[in-house]
Amino acid sequence: MDEDVFNIQLRKFLKKVGIQSQREIEQAVRDGIASGALKGNETLKASVHLQLGETDLDVTIKDDIKLA
Repeated sequence: MDEDVFNIQLRKFLKKVGIQSQREIEQAVRDGIASGALKGNETLKASVHLQLGETDLDVTIKDDIKLA
């Protein structure tokens, strides 16, 4: 394995995940507030399920996102 190539590819993947996740969450919250489903002062439970093909990696990462 080439550590440099692996590191660059991993960072590229994580950047893509981070940017896309942020956009999706922001839009979901805006839509929820616009529809009245959210008030804007909630704490939302968030989770991400991470799997890596060809390995045994299967983990769920959980946290809360406060809106106010």
